Amino acid sequence: MRSVKTVLALGVAALAVTGSTMTPTAAAATPSVHANGKAMTWTLLADGPSGTVQVGGGALSNPYQGDTSTTTALPVLCLRIDDRPAPAGITPGFYAGWARGAVAATGPIRGTRLTSRAVADGVCANSFGPGWRMAEFHDGRYGPGLENSGGWSYWAYGDVPAGTRFWTAINDQPANPWD
Repeated sequence: MRSVKTVLALGVAALAVTGSTMTPTAAAATPSVHANGKAMTWTLLADGPSGTVQVGGGALSNPYQGDTSTTTALPVLCLRIDDRPAPAGITPGFYAGWARGAVAATGPIRGTRLTSRAVADGVCANSFGPGWRMAEFHDGRYGPGLENSGGWSYWAYGDVPAGTRFWTAINDQPANPWD
């Protein structure tokens, strides 16, 4: 389990790297102006077996219009899919799928700085390494061979802080920081 200082230091380092590795066009991008100034967030819902966590929207999330002001600084929920099987004790379903990998949270970043999915994915990759990207609402899988995509929450390996919200993407609604 990472300490708060370690997570914050990683976030600061990621922001420094992000700022120094962006192309001139990306670095010059202005913060997004979300239509209603809000974006969707998720949180830790439960700790599970074998080092797993369930992340999801919970009662405060609004995947259709967003639930948190994009001027707020929150961690980005990141995911690395590596096709790990679900451990015993987790039965994936539509509303609580299996993400096939691990989740982690960056240090806090203002939602207005997440001007595109590529920028958000870059924050994750710079924080945790290659293969990491921003987690998405539909990343949970279920059914035979995990061929079906669900929503609302999912299980993954990882350790994310309790009691906080995370910026999380959604691919079919205008509730992202960059929309």
